[in-house]
Amino acid sequence: MDEVIGLFPTPFMRVPGALPSALVQGLAQHFGAMAIRENNSSANLSHTAVLKPGDSPLFIEAAALITPKLVDFGALLFGERLGWSVKEMWVNFLDTGGRQAMHNHANSFVSGVVYLTPTHPDSRTVFMKSPGGHDFAFKNDHAGVTPGPYSADKWISPAPEPGDLVLFPSYLMHAVPPNPGERRITMALNAIPSRLESWGYGISFAG
Repeated sequence: MDEVIGLFPTPFMRVPGALPSALVQGLAQHFGAMAIRENNSSANLSHTAVLKPGDSPLFIEAAALITPKLVDFGALLFGERLGWSVKEMWVNFLDTGGRQAMHNHANSFVSGVVYLTPTHPDSRTVFMKSPGGHDFAFKNDHAGVTPGPYSADKWISPAPEPGDLVLFPSYLMHAVPPNPGERRITMALNAIPSRLESWGYGISFAG
C-alpha cells in the first residue's frame, strides 16, 4: 500500500468562539474611535496603535482567554508546554475596498487574529508560502493544475465567525484580499514564550 507522508507541516490553530459575544462587541465598539493610524498598503485600512494587554480591561479579559490556547499551540511548535504571554495587541479596520498586503510579524513566535465582525467570503485571510523559499525554480502552474497541500502557493482560511481565533507561527506570510463587504474588524496579537532552552543555552523573554 502506497503511503504519502507530509514532512514538517506548519501548524495553524482555529478556535471557534474563543471570545464570548459580549466581549467581541465591546472590543469592536471601544476601539472603533481609536483607529487613526493609516496603513500604507491601502487607503481603506486603518488600525489602532500597538497596545499592551494591560492598556485596556477588555484586552486583559481577551488575553486571559487566549493564553491557554497559546500554551496548546506552543507545544506543537516547541514540543513543550511553556508559559506564554501576549506581548502586544491592536485592532484593524478594513473598510469596503480595503486590503492588507502580504506580511509577517517580527519579534514574536506566535501571532493570531480574533475576528470581531462578520467577514465577507472574498476577504478571508490568505496564508502564503514565503517568497524565495525552498521550492523548485521552475514550477507547474497553469489552468489545468489542481492545487493541493504540497503544490499550492496560498491557502485561504475558513470563513470565520465573530469571536473566532486563529493562531499561527509569526513567520508565516499572510494577507487580506480587497474587501467587497462592510467594515471588517479584527484584533491582531503577537505572543512570546517565557523561555527557550537548547542544550545548555537558554534565553528568557519579558512580555
